[in-house]
Amino acid sequence: MNLAGLDWTIIVVFFVLTLLIGIWASKKAGQSTQDFFLSGRNMPWWLIGVSMVATTFSADTPNFVTQVVRQNGVAGNWEWWAFLLTGMATVFVYAKLWRRSGITTDLEFYELRYSGPEAIFLRGFRSIYLGVFFNIMIMATVLLAGTKIAGVMLGISPFQTVLLVSLITVFYSALGGLRGVMVTDFFQFVLSMIGMVAAAVYIVSLPEVGGVSNLISHPNVSGKIDLFPDFNDLNVAIPLFFIPIAVQWWSVWYPGAEPGGGGYVAQRMLSTKNEKDAVKATFFFNAAHYALRPWPWILIALASLIVFPDLASIKLEFPALADDILKDDVAFSAMLTRLPTGLLGLVIAALIAALMSTISTHLNWGASYVVNDFYVRFFNRNASQKLQVSVGRITTVILMILAAILALALTDAMQAFKILLQIGAGTGLLFILRWFWWRINAYSEITAMVVSFIIAIIMENDIMDDILPWQKLLIGVVLTTVSWIVATLITRPTDMQVLKSFFTLIKPHRGGWQPVIRALKADGTSITKEGRSLSSEILMMFLGCCAIYAALFGTGYLIYGNAPYAAMSLFVFVVSLLGITKLWK
Repeated sequence: MNLAGLDWTIIVVFFVLTLLIGIWASKKAGQSTQDFFLSGRNMPWWLIGVSMVATTFSADTPNFVTQVVRQNGVAGNWEWWAFLLTGMATVFVYAKLWRRSGITTDLEFYELRYSGPEAIFLRGFRSIYLGVFFNIMIMATVLLAGTKIAGVMLGISPFQTVLLVSLITVFYSALGGLRGVMVTDFFQFVLSMIGMVAAAVYIVSLPEVGGVSNLISHPNVSGKIDLFPDFNDLNVAIPLFFIPIAVQWWSVWYPGAEPGGGGYVAQRMLSTKNEKDAVKATFFFNAAHYALRPWPWILIALASLIVFPDLASIKLEFPALADDILKDDVAFSAMLTRLPTGLLGLVIAALIAALMSTISTHLNWGASYVVNDFYVRFFNRNASQKLQVSVGRITTVILMILAAILALALTDAMQAFKILLQIGAGTGLLFILRWFWWRINAYSEITAMVVSFIIAIIMENDIMDDILPWQKLLIGVVLTTVSWIVATLITRPTDMQVLKSFFTLIKPHRGGWQPVIRALKADGTSITKEGRSLSSEILMMFLGCCAIYAALFGTGYLIYGNAPYAAMSLFVFVVSLLGITKLWK
């Protein structure tokens, strides 16, 4: 489609501002690894929270949500809504523990918590496995979404899209470090939200859609608007609700929703000024991630069912679109082509912003692993701060090149989402319990990592096609969990001196640390109680989930015109927040 001069002006201004921010941030980013990877641990909590939201507000997310809504209705979003439980556990249980550790990356945890050559191996291997291979998969998924949007809206090839986005993103990411990433994230998130809300309002008002009341009553849409699946149909309810809410949230490792915290979320928590800021930043992140962002995407997805009821109708309007990328997720960008001049440029800039914010975070996060947990740990212990920053910048460029190559081989966002869930299936419980059970050791983690990966490979084999995705996930969770528990019990425990140091520094809840506490008392060490009880933290986690789900559903009921349910949701929201406030004080 042809963009007007105003659209191009908006896009160019966006790029210029983004690059200027990167240049501004580069003055401090090059001083040390603390500045390049943790922004000096002095950024405000609200900026860190916005940065986390912006990272998960990637270009592939609205594509993914559109595919989910078109195939399974609004209730299909429970596949990722269920991860709120993980997020609230991170807020009230784990955020303070991560910040208390004082480490630079979450992979340093391995040598803080475990002992022996196995701990060293685990840190080094995961620095490459997560920082390079897994990280590249995430970035490639995001770039894939960018190629689809650009293919529909701009008519340019996937190669051209990947090249353009990669060059600009890698420039400011390598230049400004985490400080540059977070400041640009703030700018990009504000732009993205304005663009998405404006786009949703305009699209719902299109003549063929006819406003919200017409939208939700249309035959193509009326069966898709429920916030919960039909519990009378277990073939629908089990994969869409029961598996995510009962199993998936605690058992699966997924970037941005890691059980126990981790990845770039841990990086952001470690970059806060103190423990309280870590809690506030992660709470804001989860509130905005689940309650603030989804509805513009959902409304556009529902409207697409009227304008483009099937894939054939999309192909008819966009005949040049390659068949291998013609999936339901393309409907999102197809709907955006209906936007008028000015708003179209704003939305394209917003989508580019969402794409770049996610990639920039993953570039910096991956580079932090390669530099801190691989290069310095194993090759150059005495590397100067300046040299480490230089290696980080070189790594950033290499990661971008590899992600760009892989992006051209993927076909749809749902495909990548399922693969990532399966690879992480069964590892989540370990990441939750390693803070609370002294007996877990490095062999536990190595076993979980290897078994989950092998099972994921097997599950992707053609001979497993008869097994449903949720059944594959459940099998992976059970086999992986049993494997790492057995490995824990038959291998030697972590060295007691390491466990005593860890307990003294982190001060986790005492329940699963009694042998370590006895050893500390035998040494004459005084053990003092730290903070709130685990039960009060779990209660705050529950109330946090109630508050955010109430805000999410209340917004939906308000849009649907269901005033009584909206009022009930508001009541639950207020009561839950009051409960959290009382427990927090």
